[in-house]
Amino acid sequence: MPTAGRPLVLVAAVALVDVDGRVLIARRPMGKPMEGLWEFPGGKVEPGETPEDALTRELEEELGITVHDSCLAPLTFASHGYESFHLLMPLFVCRRWKGDVRPLEGQELAWVRPLRLGDYPMPPADLPLVPMLRDLL
Repeated sequence: MPTAGRPLVLVAAVALVDVDGRVLIARRPMGKPMEGLWEFPGGKVEPGETPEDALTRELEEELGITVHDSCLAPLTFASHGYESFHLLMPLFVCRRWKGDVRPLEGQELAWVRPLRLGDYPMPPADLPLVPMLRDLL
């Protein structure tokens, strides 16, 4: 599908990895695009933000945790053309944060072993990230 005329959307995502080697995924709430699908936490990078800034902000807003830039390790990225936009999504890995992860926006959360990530339906852009995480973890 040609990309001409579709805006480029930059979204930063993170694989939070707990002490047991599990990865946190969140289910998109009903009423949102791609509702019910599981994804890595994160969100849109706002003008003037770096991807790390966006993740720090989003993780505090959505999960109530504090993450420092130095704890965000870049792993890979996804580039995917949706019908109305093209998504560019860097994926970071984070193993250290302050606070207890809790769903502040009504989303369902799951801590998942890397080999089980494929059991959860995900948006098309997230799917190629799963093998990269499996190889790392």
